[in-house]
Amino acid sequence: MFVSLPRLVLKKNADRRLKRGHLWVYSNEVDVAQTPLKSFEAGDQALICADNGKSLGVALINPNGLICGRMIGRDPAQGLDRSLLVHRINQALALRQLCYEEPFYRLIYGDSDLLPGLVVDRFGDDLVVQIASAGMERQKEAVIEALIQCLKPNSIWLDNDHGARELEGLPRYREAAFGEPPAAVSLVENGAHFDVPLGAGQKTGWFYDHRENRAHLQKLCRGKRVLDVFSYMGGWGVEAACAGAESVVCVDSSESALKGVTANAERNWVSEKVSTIQGKAIDVLKALILDGETFDVVVLDPPAFIKRRKDQKAGEAAYRHINELAIRLLGKDGLLVSASCSMHLPRETLVDIVRGAGRHLDRHVQIIAQGGQSADHPVHPAIPETDYLKAVFARVYLP
Repeated sequence: MFVSLPRLVLKKNADRRLKRGHLWVYSNEVDVAQTPLKSFEAGDQALICADNGKSLGVALINPNGLICGRMIGRDPAQGLDRSLLVHRINQALALRQLCYEEPFYRLIYGDSDLLPGLVVDRFGDDLVVQIASAGMERQKEAVIEALIQCLKPNSIWLDNDHGARELEGLPRYREAAFGEPPAAVSLVENGAHFDVPLGAGQKTGWFYDHRENRAHLQKLCRGKRVLDVFSYMGGWGVEAACAGAESVVCVDSSESALKGVTANAERNWVSEKVSTIQGKAIDVLKALILDGETFDVVVLDPPAFIKRRKDQKAGEAAYRHINELAIRLLGKDGLLVSASCSMHLPRETLVDIVRGAGRHLDRHVQIIAQGGQSADHPVHPAIPETDYLKAVFARVYLP
């Protein structure tokens, strides 16, 4: 359906990045003399134009942000509405159904699925939705209607209590948007069954992005003693136990998360293999070292230590410290799985941190595999920020 939208004109040559496929418009790229940003309200849609007047496509606008526009399409006649949402959701669904046999995955991954500011995780017939942009918030009802049309779910839970909304001037809230969401949702990943809480858990309740990295660990952990640090609900640890690990210790600061580990271990009939330690990771690792404990495998999957560029130096130091502690806990010939979800930490820097930690402890490090995010978190090739997850698998031994 044809829509008539106000124009937002860019400065000369400011269209180059968009022509290469990028989807973001920065406020300093706008010709505010021709098209003042203050004439727009957060959540408006606009036709983005080059300085010569040529249309570049339609974007969701937030005049108050550094990223003031997020492209939703190149067709100047197609704004974001229920029809386009249904089309994009079906395109995203086709990718996930190609990659996964069971309906447990991230269904919508924001910009990479051409739906900026929208994340949807699927737990069978239950959906968890996060909205992070004013433009998508304005389309909330259309989003819910489109999801119902495409997936016919039992329930939809809006988990909009996260910091990204504050950057868009949006309130934080959690609520049922459709049906009666359960207190906990279930999923199957790499042959293991999990129950995770809605509303009380981290993010949407689960971290699907490490699915393939956890599957790779399953190939390497049979008969091994495994330490899963920052375990949350036991994704790494319980899956390792299911794959034949001799024993697993899960470490997390959250009592409720560790209760989830215990419940998930019981559900998978591996409770005799899985134990938990509650506490801050650094403190627990130091205590284990003092106790003379050693493990065949140590998994480090911390939260982002580098959330902003100004955190770079301190964040890299934190990664170095925790990797050194992990290596101290490895036996003479052990496996370190060092992960990072910090978008600002380059993959090569994480590799160098692992190298440096090993060298500092006079251990030889061999990188045997490197992983990224799973296929339900597709990378937009023009937007490096969508490629955030790293996992380094390193054999560490005394030469």
